[in-house]
Amino acid sequence: MAAEMLFGREWQVTHNYLRGINRYLVVYVLFYFVLFTHASPAKSCDKNCLSGKCINGSCVCDRGWVGDQCQHCQGRFKLTEPSGYLTDGPINYKYKTKCTWLIEGYPNAVLRLRFNHFATECSWDHMYVYDGDSIYAPLVAVFSGLIVPEIRGNETVPEVETTSGYALLHFFSDAAYNLTGFEIFYSINSCPNNCSGHGKCTTGNSIASRVYCECDKYWKGEACDIPYCRNNCGSPDHGYCDLTGEKLCVCNDSWQGPDCSLTVPSTESFWVLPSVKPFGTSLARASHKAVVQEKVMWVWPHPEHTELNPSSSTQDDIYMFGGKLEAGSGNVTDELWVFNVPSRTWQRRSPVVGPPAQAQIYAVEGHSAHCALLDSGEAIMVVIFGYSPIYSYVSNVQEYNLKSNTWLVPETKGAVPQGGYGHSSTYDSASGSVYVHGGYKALPANKYGLVDDLYRYEVNTRTWFILRESGFPRYLHSAGLLSGTLLVFGGNTHNDTSLSNGAKCFSADFLAYDIACDEWKLLPKPDLHRDVNRFGHSAVVSNGSMYVFGGFSSVLLNDVLVYRPPMCQAFLTEEGCVKAGLGVRCIWNRGRCLPWEGAAVLDNEFLIMPAGLTVDERCYRFSDCASCTANTNGCQWCDDKKCISASSNCTSVSPPNVRNFTLCPVRNEQVCSKLANCKSCSLNPNCQWDQNQSECHALPAQQCSEGWSQVGEACLRINSSRESYDNAQHYCKNLNGNIASLTTTKQVDYVLEELKKLQQQDKQLSPWVGLRKINVSYWGWEDMTPFTNSSLRWLPGEPSDSGFCAYLEEPQVSGLRANPCTATAHGLICEKACRRHCIQWEPCSLHTNCANCTSQAMECMWCGSAQRCVDSTAYVISFPYGQCLEWQTSDSCCVHRNCSGLRTCSQCLEQPECGWCGDPSSTGRGLCMEGSYRGPMKRPAKQGQQSQSQDMSLEPGICPKDKGYEWAFIHCPACQCNGHSTCVNGSVCEQCRNLTTGPHCQTCMPGYHGDPTNGGKCQACKCNGHANVCQVLNGKCFCTTKGIKGDQCQLCDSENRYLGNPLRGTCYYNLLIDYQFTFSLIQEDDHHYTAINFMASPEQNLDMSINASNNFNLNITWSVGSTAGTISGEEVPIVSKTNIKEYRDSFSCEKFTFRSNPNITFYVYVSNFSWPIKIQIAFSQHNSIMDLVQFFVTFFSCFLSLLLVAAVVWKIKQTCWASRRREVSPLNMFSIFLFSFQGPPKPIAMEPCSGGKAAVLTVLMCLPSGPSGLPPPGQSGLIVASALIDVSQQKPTDFKDKSQALKNRKALPPAHQGTCV
Repeated sequence: MAAEMLFGREWQVTHNYLRGINRYLVVYVLFYFVLFTHASPAKSCDKNCLSGKCINGSCVCDRGWVGDQCQHCQGRFKLTEPSGYLTDGPINYKYKTKCTWLIEGYPNAVLRLRFNHFATECSWDHMYVYDGDSIYAPLVAVFSGLIVPEIRGNETVPEVETTSGYALLHFFSDAAYNLTGFEIFYSINSCPNNCSGHGKCTTGNSIASRVYCECDKYWKGEACDIPYCRNNCGSPDHGYCDLTGEKLCVCNDSWQGPDCSLTVPSTESFWVLPSVKPFGTSLARASHKAVVQEKVMWVWPHPEHTELNPSSSTQDDIYMFGGKLEAGSGNVTDELWVFNVPSRTWQRRSPVVGPPAQAQIYAVEGHSAHCALLDSGEAIMVVIFGYSPIYSYVSNVQEYNLKSNTWLVPETKGAVPQGGYGHSSTYDSASGSVYVHGGYKALPANKYGLVDDLYRYEVNTRTWFILRESGFPRYLHSAGLLSGTLLVFGGNTHNDTSLSNGAKCFSADFLAYDIACDEWKLLPKPDLHRDVNRFGHSAVVSNGSMYVFGGFSSVLLNDVLVYRPPMCQAFLTEEGCVKAGLGVRCIWNRGRCLPWEGAAVLDNEFLIMPAGLTVDERCYRFSDCASCTANTNGCQWCDDKKCISASSNCTSVSPPNVRNFTLCPVRNEQVCSKLANCKSCSLNPNCQWDQNQSECHALPAQQCSEGWSQVGEACLRINSSRESYDNAQHYCKNLNGNIASLTTTKQVDYVLEELKKLQQQDKQLSPWVGLRKINVSYWGWEDMTPFTNSSLRWLPGEPSDSGFCAYLEEPQVSGLRANPCTATAHGLICEKACRRHCIQWEPCSLHTNCANCTSQAMECMWCGSAQRCVDSTAYVISFPYGQCLEWQTSDSCCVHRNCSGLRTCSQCLEQPECGWCGDPSSTGRGLCMEGSYRGPMKRPAKQGQQSQSQDMSLEPGICPKDKGYEWAFIHCPACQCNGHSTCVNGSVCEQCRNLTTGPHCQTCMPGYHGDPTNGGKCQACKCNGHANVCQVLNGKCFCTTKGIKGDQCQLCDSENRYLGNPLRGTCYYNLLIDYQFTFSLIQEDDHHYTAINFMASPEQNLDMSINASNNFNLNITWSVGSTAGTISGEEVPIVSKTNIKEYRDSFSCEKFTFRSNPNITFYVYVSNFSWPIKIQIAFSQHNSIMDLVQFFVTFFSCFLSLLLVAAVVWKIKQTCWASRRREVSPLNMFSIFLFSFQGPPKPIAMEPCSGGKAAVLTVLMCLPSGPSGLPPPGQSGLIVASALIDVSQQKPTDFKDKSQALKNRKALPPAHQGTCV
């Protein structure tokens, strides 16, 4: 029984327990149901979270992703899968993007990157690929622009290979344009390009061996992408396939081409991509120069341009001038080096500058140079254009005489060219001309970009001609001259993103210019097994073929392209010879078809083939006479400064039109317009720089305006008025000049000569000059130069001790006298500059750090990775291959010079070269340093030279893991409390200490300042009790009382009438009596103000009023002491109000003895108001007893004034009435009433009598005139008659009252008997 009872009790307890659980479960389910049905709609996101999770209605992004949909990359990523994709996001990348991907394989594994899609802003947004785990690893590729297959069917997709087992990709975009971005596929230990579909991927015998492609028949190469022996080389008639070596076609003697399908000679052109490459990939290069000497191509790297001496006696020398020195800060040099081919030795030349003496030799890059033989037999090197960091884009030609070792900048004739960077130029020895095409240049309206110009420069005559433009702008391309045709290949064709819509940086365009016909043609692009886009390559011509070497197409290239044009000898008929085809110009001569340049040597008649006349539209673009007439468009220059076709007629009639450039006038205006900066403009004495428009203009023919005379580089003006020195100075300044500083002998001689001329005209002047006494013993000119640099001298006994200013004595004495500046002198001399010079202008290249490079609104850009400052107009050409990882244009962005200057982990990992070493405290403290994924790196110290970034070596001991330090390269440690707190739940700062606050304890508490990041300290704001908060970083106080200023609220704003001493009290605005003041504290800078104080010192009874737009507290005190308001306790309180908007009060002499205490001052304290607010305050004073004498004087003065005014008005009225009566004369009456009197006379006036029933009527009547019809002599023939008439009858309609329609509510008075007496 007991057992049963126990069991039952246990069952009951268990049952009750289960019922309780069920009850709680039901409540929980209901609560969850309510929560789900009501809260879940609010938690959904409007848009999909692409790389994150939707939490509480917003996207929480995964690490490395940002944006409202987590659609943009911004951070670092680590990829370890054997293959995968990386992308910037599904839509266009955002502005100022910095993303880094680290792909980790196993040691020495081959990683392949395949760029399936890539579209960024060319030359500005780059993807860098490094063969390693940091940016200090070898850089293997730089991608920018638009990457698509060049030819349909050619599915070549750029593929990059790394062999270290790592690959680091870093992407940077600027703040201008954002395009669709990229999608990159990577794979570890895979075959290149999947064997291109012409083979299979095979693994080597050993486990660690790499995979390779086994190619199908007739395909070769690492990726099986190179076909060989097509059509079996035309075997057996044309050639055969050699399978023993390079697997090439070996053609018979009469056949040629990749597949032996073309005859020798051939009427068709073809491209060849030889398999022979330079030994080693390190020989790949761009922006180099190549020359041919005895069938050997010599290639030189930077400096860029080399030339072979054409002189027969010294053909073994190669000359190299200018270019950029990559060592150091990347300066451009003007060095000249000579390489002797047989001895293979270098020698530096030190040439001298020939006449004129003011010639400037330009250190340039991006130029071109050619050696040429003059008609005189002398050999010279001609340097064409280029860019100078000092003088910007150079439009000059420089000549170096090889024999005399002298430099010369000659003055050229003909057209006015615009120089630039990265053009191509080719020398034609037959005509002695250089053909210059394209380039990156300065354009009108302060713009810069690519051009398609083509110039011809005649070396012997130093004459420029403008030829037909190509229509394909480009720079860093190459050109060669073959068979009378200028061949242009490749180049960078990106002009401007807003116009080109993501143009390709790399081009394979092939253009041909027919010199004889002045025509351009677009030739087919190279039809090879892969794309050959590139820029920065070189081209040479040898043995009838053009050889293209190297260049850049995201990677540096070391291949050779060969173009073989059609051969003129292959055309056997005259018709076929003349119509040879694209890319070749042939001439039929004596039964043979010869190349055009060969024909020119045989017979001069073939040199000139005139081009047809063009329409006016082709001539309109020329804005000067020389360029209009020195071109091949058939233009003429009209007098109205208009260039039209020579077949058209000029609208102007007076002077004849110009068709020959030798007849053009002086062209200073056009020459000056080509100078791109202030420095180059100042070199030309005929030009001046316009600082506002940033343009160079020609000086006017009359540089000094009317009334001024040009003396040297100054304009002088002599005035004969008598003025004091100060007035003379103001007079000159009103004329935009200054009182003259006669510092040159030429100026002194001119002034003395003019004074002598005036003396001969009986005008003797002793004018002021700009010389004054600076101190007790020093006299100086107004232009701050010392007096000793003048040919003027003091007269005997001068200077007088009483004189502080100088004037020039009479010409016969020609000396100076001293006089007080307040005295007057007879005459003054003004001067002004006739030419504006550059004002405090320093080229960007001379700035050495980010701060001074980007300060003072200069047009400079700072590249931190290269430590260079460049002109913003030349950024593209300064880093054409993406050498700059990131650039800044504002000094606010200059946050660090190296990794050690970054204080937080997040800032550290924003820079691709940095990593974070966290200390053992695990509180977020650490050190930012250069490093890689494997650990910190250090640049080994080398004596005597500065090591490059590639010299960085791994140094794990800097951040030892065994001592608790943690190296972070991809993501920051979870706990980031800056050393002021420990973390709970791994990443949440538990409690910020050391006066810090914020989610990461990253800022100081209110009332404290400092930089608490990475263990920094906070300290209290020092504001002298006038502020509660200050700026967090610099501690500058936000003063709460208006009128107190200073970093520590230690000064009064005395410039705005605030007085006092904030160190001992406060500051007051000094009010004027009987004025109302309004204070509007509505600006953002007034946000911290909560108080303002006023003071006033009345002399008698005082009324005070104050009102504001918001509530405020008011306290009014008064004091007698002169130091009142600075020490507490000296003031006597009068009024204390709180939370009011308006207050008025009066203070009388009965309570305050104003007259006996003149130092009484009232102080008004307005406080505890909120921003924004407007306050109006006024103090007015009055007397209690009116002064009777003053009253009567004022009263009678006003009374007499009114009487006087009334008398004057009455007199004027009487005068007007008298004048009117005089005007009504018989003659006037006659002129008014002269009409024909027929019928009864009409009244001219009627005067009613009293009562209105009678009136006096006046009529005008004509007297009898007799038979003649004229009145007697002396009479007018008219009389005036009057009569008394009765007007009690009804008025005629002529006199009807016009107001009769109005009802008069008031009864008329009774009529009385009327009379006229």
